[in-house]
Amino acid sequence: MAHILIAENETAVRTFLIRAMENQDHSVTAVADGVQALRTLQKDDFDLLLSDIVMPEMNGISLALQVSRDKPDMPIILITGYAK
Repeated sequence: MAHILIAENETAVRTFLIRAMENQDHSVTAVADGVQALRTLQKDDFDLLLSDIVMPEMNGISLALQVSRDKPDMPIILITGYAK
């Protein structure tokens, strides 16, 4: 079982990801943007960051760059539904 942080601004997608991960017996914390994700990462340890790329406040690429610098051993998966 992994402790997963999900950063996704779309409520429906965030809910889907939470359910999918919890159905596999993972522990999940979910936030709506990159700034919230960074705050959450300062408070708790996670095994994986699953982040949308296109988000307000701080996009997933900026989040991934900062997390990989601060926590180089943490796996990061970036996703997007942005089609342009």
